Amino acid sequence: MTERAEQLAARAVAEPTPAGVLIPFYRDSTGALRLILIERTLHGRHGGQIALPGGKWEPTDPTMRDTAVRETCEELGLTPDDCDVLRELTPVRTRSTGFVVWPFVARLRAVPAQWRPQEREVAAVLDVRVDELADPSAAGEEEMDFPAWKIRQRVPVRRIAGHTVWGLTLRILEPVLPRALAGEYQI
Repeated sequence: MTERAEQLAARAVAEPTPAGVLIPFYRDSTGALRLILIERTLHGRHGGQIALPGGKWEPTDPTMRDTAVRETCEELGLTPDDCDVLRELTPVRTRSTGFVVWPFVARLRAVPAQWRPQEREVAAVLDVRVDELADPSAAGEEEMDFPAWKIRQRVPVRRIAGHTVWGLTLRILEPVLPRALAGEYQI
């Protein structure tokens, strides 16, 4: 790990950055449960990763729910009226980048015919079937490098549509996917 990476890691432990994300579900025309994920652009601490839409808290956000909705709308080109927040989940800390993230289960009221992602932050919008993402055959492990890690590590992953979901996004989704498929949330 470089000296700069060590400094950032030490600061991140002491001063976590608050962030909010939505877990935006909807049902398609066949009734299949679907989830919207994003692929982040290459810049930033989480560049190139598959993520839940959302981002950092801003002083103008009254609550972390407001942060999650604002950031999701900015990243996906939606309006706050396009989604219903159904449940707040327990905040989760990243393990190496210094964020504490408030996840919120949400239902999209409608899905646009064409997504209008924020080009600076979102490389692609991924619309995935929840049953395919939750399928045991999608689960695996992969050896990865990450700037804040001293050595390569084997991490749990889920593979969907040629993409790899891992890290905080996977830790948030793992307990939520089976609950969503079981009908716990009104989607």
